[in-house]
Amino acid sequence: MLIALGAGALAQTTLTVYSGRNEAFIGPVVASFEAATGIDVKVRYGNTAELAATILEEGRNSPADVYLAQDAGALGALAAAGLFQTLPEDILAKVEPRFRSPEGLWVGVTGRARVLVYNSNNVSAEDLPKSVFELTDPKWRGRVGWAPGNGSFQAFVTAMRVVEGEERTRQWLTDMLANGVQEYPNNSSQVEAVARGEIDLGLVNHYYLFRFLAEQGENFPARNQYLSDADIGSLVNVAGAGILATSEQTEAAEQFIDFLLSPEAQQHFTDTVFEYPLVKGIVTNPLLLPLSELQTPNLDLSDLQDLEGTLELLQEVGAF
Repeated sequence: MLIALGAGALAQTTLTVYSGRNEAFIGPVVASFEAATGIDVKVRYGNTAELAATILEEGRNSPADVYLAQDAGALGALAAAGLFQTLPEDILAKVEPRFRSPEGLWVGVTGRARVLVYNSNNVSAEDLPKSVFELTDPKWRGRVGWAPGNGSFQAFVTAMRVVEGEERTRQWLTDMLANGVQEYPNNSSQVEAVARGEIDLGLVNHYYLFRFLAEQGENFPARNQYLSDADIGSLVNVAGAGILATSEQTEAAEQFIDFLLSPEAQQHFTDTVFEYPLVKGIVTNPLLLPLSELQTPNLDLSDLQDLEGTLELLQEVGAF
């Protein structure tokens, strides 16, 4: 349960937040922040990429004070367009450098690991692929799912373009389609399909499985596979936030982001939605493989900004 910290001097201030995270995730934290500070928060919820495009279109006329995104790519796109202001060092210092903008323009709030979710009745652990590039093997024909319209998947493809190159990424996408990959609208539907035995593997974020386990118990027939050897399939992306350069509520916006990184909020995120806290000293949900044990690719998350190029590539190969 989040703890109110006592109303501050900015009561009666109204803060406008564009949130690519859904209301179930961020709503309780917003309510707690309002109770703690007396600041009124107006949240516009929506798709991360669509909200980023909206802010880019609004430009200097955007009413947003804070942009909260589900992936670093969208944050990088706004940073590259000069639409963020620099965050205070005391906020940035709470999160290790790999999970924030090198220029201090945005900061990660929670970590989100890419995994393979698999049907634990149909696939043994020793038979699992060691890399996403093994998924194009004929043995997995028609047995793998993905969600090309999902922002987290698009960020993963962007990361593959950065680390593995444009041509290898194009070839992987083409080979996956030729191998009968099954399309789903989102991560949750992939996990459900895996549990039904409709597919044996899905490309998802780590926390979806734990939500199903919490609801349905340990007999739910799916588990996560964390890929090793810094495979691109082991990417850890972040949900993060930045303050719009045009905001006239900078002090309140800084308080809001600082609150997202408070022990109360960070513990809430990992306890209730199974994401990785990014602030030291927070007890990570024991169901999660510790962040320090994940073998992630060497990647500057700010380099994930070319979402447009990824969408063009996905369209060109026929992924959607």
